[in-house]
Amino acid sequence: MTPAAHDQVSILAQQRENLSLAFRRAEQAHCLSIIDHLAAKIRLRCPEAAYIAFDRTGEHRAVAVHGVLGEQPSSLGACPWLWDGTESGHPLNEIDTDITLDIEYALLPPTSPVWALVRRNTGMDGSWLLELPPVDRAARAAELIRGHHPAATAIIVDGRAAGGRVVGVVEDRADGETQTPAVRPRLSSACDDALTRLVAQVFLLPPLADRHLMPVPNGFVHPYSISTSDQVHLMPLPSA
Repeated sequence: MTPAAHDQVSILAQQRENLSLAFRRAEQAHCLSIIDHLAAKIRLRCPEAAYIAFDRTGEHRAVAVHGVLGEQPSSLGACPWLWDGTESGHPLNEIDTDITLDIEYALLPPTSPVWALVRRNTGMDGSWLLELPPVDRAARAAELIRGHHPAATAIIVDGRAAGGRVVGVVEDRADGETQTPAVRPRLSSACDDALTRLVAQVFLLPPLADRHLMPVPNGFVHPYSISTSDQVHLMPLPSA
């Protein structure tokens, strides 16, 4: 192979890799947007909805929806059933087929970010719970962060780690005049996991990324001694 031919092969291989990455990212965003749209349709008819219980079995991984549940009232309480498909005249009966087909499609790619919203349903053997995304991800992120950093006004997020991770917290100073430099987040494991899912979703969905992700402040130093890149951003938090 001549040097020119070798260069051409290398260029085309890189272009193919770039297109493959772009396709996978678009596919992931599409899967997530399907669940966002489904969540909006469900909450329009059942505002307290928080989870969908389902099975996914068989050669074709067909989804069987068992119903919709609300938030767990306490750490010891079970999630209340809001709809199981058997109640005549329930508003969710109108979209029962949509719920099934949307979940099937959103979970079809092995790399779908929707898998991060799925966990075992401990209240029903052999089934799963799909957590509906929050209506406002930035507000939910603020709620989670301020449970550990009450004075937080913004977070520093890195899109390279697990799709998106909080690597810094910006807090108001006590004198109220200026902001302190970003500090390392002090989060529980459960809070860190929930924030990682939320931030990854913000990075994936272009409208959310455009709305919430801004350049990092001058002088920001990555807390894990990693160089910054165009995947590291400031994400302002809504006011408390």
